[in-house]
Amino acid sequence: MSIEQIVDFALNQVDAQRYSPAPEKIIKGSPDQTAYNHYESPCGQMNAGVWEAEIGQWTVTFTEHEYCEIVQGVSVLRDEDGGAKTLRAGDRFVIPAGFRGTWEVLEPTRKIYVTFEQKS
Repeated sequence: MSIEQIVDFALNQVDAQRYSPAPEKIIKGSPDQTAYNHYESPCGQMNAGVWEAEIGQWTVTFTEHEYCEIVQGVSVLRDEDGGAKTLRAGDRFVIPAGFRGTWEVLEPTRKIYVTFEQKS
């Protein structure tokens, strides 16, 4: 493997994937989202890229483990029991597979992500 195979997000041009949560998952707002998936492992279990979202709130169910680093904006992640964590630029965290709750974007948010989804 050579150095040319290293994926540099700043140099790697990828198409934007624009989407919104399913209507039944939206709690409020119009949380349009954009993902720039810069890397997918050959086995399809790992992805890495940049994600952006507009103001709104929706339900989430994580089937993958996700490392996140917030680089812009403010969001609130809530669990099903009502526990909440406010996420701001500079925050780094992992959301384990199986997490269920809501994601609310208070200020347009941008994060770097790395996901791992174990295949059976």
